[in-house]
Amino acid sequence: MHCDIAELQEFYESRLGRAAAILLRQQMQQLWPRGAQMGQVLGLGYAPPLLEGYLSHGGRVVAAMPAGQGILHWPGHGPNRAVLVEETALPFPDCFFDRILLLHALEGADHARAMLREAWRVLAGNGRLMVIAPNRLGLWARRENSPFAHGQPYSLHQLRRLVQRAQFTPL
Repeated sequence: MHCDIAELQEFYESRLGRAAAILLRQQMQQLWPRGAQMGQVLGLGYAPPLLEGYLSHGGRVVAAMPAGQGILHWPGHGPNRAVLVEETALPFPDCFFDRILLLHALEGADHARAMLREAWRVLAGNGRLMVIAPNRLGLWARRENSPFAHGQPYSLHQLRRLVQRAQFTPL
């Protein structure tokens, strides 16, 4: 079951949430430096806290929020780039996105493997998937006031096996 959109927004507006977003953005930007080579970017789950920096890169940036979680207008300025989706039936053509970020998605998915297969379908052949999910042994998964404490946490082995079963090659 997904964490409610209002809880996610409230967390990321808090001091702790802003700090978490900064740390996650730093890690993400090391792996995916901003630039024209990014192409089309999809955030699945509640990815807006990490997608803001990619809005000016020139490609399309979309925040797809699962129906079980809810949706909010994003970004706060300009045209809406958020869409409410069924996690196992994304409304995008095959091989459309160059990058997909899963944040607050996998741990709340009713059918995690099917969601990953759908991400596989809409990801371009040379595309990259980044999964940010709660670590079963991590401190964030134990904090009640953290959205990382909701849903299914994963060990590194479990996460690696899950993405491999969805045809991805973990790096």
